[in-house]
Amino acid sequence: MSTSRFLPAGADWIAGLSIAGLLLPEAVAYSGIAGAPPQAGVIALFAGLLVYGLMGGSRFAIVSSTSSSAAVLLAASGSILHVSPDHRALMGVGMVLVAGIMFVVAGLLKLGAISQFIAKPVLRGFAIGLALTIVVKQLPLAVGVHPSHSDFLHFSWDLLHLLPQWNWLGLAMLVVALLALNGLGRWKTVPGALLVIALGIALDVLGYCKSWGIPPVGSLQLGSAHLAVPDLAWADWLRVGQLAIALALILYAESYSSIRSLALRHGDAVNANRDLLALGGANIASSLFQGLPVGAGFSASSANEVAGAKSKAAGLVACAVVALLVWQLLPWMERIPEPMLAAIVIHAVGHSLTWKTMRPYFVWRRDRTVVLTAFGAVIVFGVLDGLLLAMMVSIAMLLKRMAQARVSELGRLADSHDFVDCQIHPEAQPVPGVLIVRPEERLFFGNADAMMGEISQRAGRIQGLKAVVLSLEECPDMDSTSIEALTELAIQLTSSSVQLRLARVKDSVRELLQ
Repeated sequence: MSTSRFLPAGADWIAGLSIAGLLLPEAVAYSGIAGAPPQAGVIALFAGLLVYGLMGGSRFAIVSSTSSSAAVLLAASGSILHVSPDHRALMGVGMVLVAGIMFVVAGLLKLGAISQFIAKPVLRGFAIGLALTIVVKQLPLAVGVHPSHSDFLHFSWDLLHLLPQWNWLGLAMLVVALLALNGLGRWKTVPGALLVIALGIALDVLGYCKSWGIPPVGSLQLGSAHLAVPDLAWADWLRVGQLAIALALILYAESYSSIRSLALRHGDAVNANRDLLALGGANIASSLFQGLPVGAGFSASSANEVAGAKSKAAGLVACAVVALLVWQLLPWMERIPEPMLAAIVIHAVGHSLTWKTMRPYFVWRRDRTVVLTAFGAVIVFGVLDGLLLAMMVSIAMLLKRMAQARVSELGRLADSHDFVDCQIHPEAQPVPGVLIVRPEERLFFGNADAMMGEISQRAGRIQGLKAVVLSLEECPDMDSTSIEALTELAIQLTSSSVQLRLARVKDSVRELLQ
């Protein structure tokens, strides 16, 4: 493999320098979302940038810790009861490791389409609910209070109940930092997050933060990171594996969506299986050094694109710049005021907190229940349970639609060879003595018996029927239930002296039936 593909061009140097100033503060901030020590996000940043930069396929994707994966990790870890905080943190690292292994196995089995398991309406509703949850849960960092509940509704009530104890100077710092981030965001190549963080550090050094009662982020113990596999009992690994499924699904759905969107915008090819392997390697590397889960977040990847990146070398440049910043500025980073980190997080997830993403589903009158369920489930049941419930609703509605598939009756259009749905085209004429039907969904165990029964009933109502032609153009494959239902239909028709003929049969189905 030629090394020239990894050598940065001038544009890649500029892009790498620009996004490094965004990625480092976000990495520290996302650690807070995950309930992990600050260094966990920095470790994940190194693992994601380095491994994906060497193995991944997208030239724009920036793989690092993301707000959604950090929130899912916190929710999954929090669902593990009756264990010590240290053991819960160890199981969280185990989830990242298992999620990475799942990616690698899926990549080797060429299961790149698994992101389609989560429908886009689910992702849209989940993203808005998650963004609102993250924003609200960042407020205590700024105002210096500690709500006793973790679920959104009780957490919000606790936050309001503690209003007299709020540190209003911390809230003012949060608001000013958000205004500065929004203002600096107009210049995409300016590291606004890094400039805001530098201002916060200066305020802490000058003693203002201490006098205002605003605490810093605390110790960044990168030296404590070490190569290790979590030491867990077999029962713990089983529980970790169950929770890692949700983490892996949301990570890949988010990453593949970002990668595919940027690739379509520039006409690049997408190799989903290669990206699975790269994401798996990045998560495994991060977990082995006690880091957060990593994925290709849309905000960081888009920032890389806007900054002018031309190849994956931009991510490697960013990795080197981050390493230099950490080496030289680590003691200073420990003095970042917590309201500044909260502002970084709120600004990062702010692009998701818009109702415009839901609007198309109401205009199209499609999947409104799914997108609202995903949003409401996250608010009411929490991040993890809300995601799983929304996925179940999406799959249930898909199965309902497929199970209630319509059987169309076809007729000939004028004197042509075109056969169309008589209900949609009243001018189409049925063929005398022949019933031509077409299932409008693929046959499977949930609808095969019902559709074959309907076809049998229609055939029984036609006097002098000689043949039934069943068009299987919508059926690329058949399961055993469908084969049995088709066999029973053939037997019923034969007993009534009616022939059954199949039309437009796919090769795989023809070979199966033969």
